[in-house]
Amino acid sequence: MASGVKPRVKVPKSASAGEVVTLKTLISHPMESGQRKDKDGNVIPRSIINRFTCDFNGQNVIDVKMEPAISTNPYFEFEALVPEAGEFTFTWYDDDGSTYTDTKPIEIV
Repeated sequence: MASGVKPRVKVPKSASAGEVVTLKTLISHPMESGQRKDKDGNVIPRSIINRFTCDFNGQNVIDVKMEPAISTNPYFEFEALVPEAGEFTFTWYDDDGSTYTDTKPIEIV
């Protein structure tokens, strides 16, 4: 994982079968647009998280393409249907080819 890049995810520990739950994600990332210059006048290369996905038991829940105008430390809050116990997989894709992944289980009660 690149220095300073840290994903955080909040998922309920349990839900009823068929319940819609709220998921929250945040990734600490500087999100450099590629349009600023450093103190010597050189363009600072673009470095952003360009895509975010969330899957539940292998099925896609959300797939977001991000552009340079997105803010530093992108935060997403969204809902997902929980048909059964399983695992959410959250993946962020960086311009430099790095991927950052976090997984969270959810139980049915």
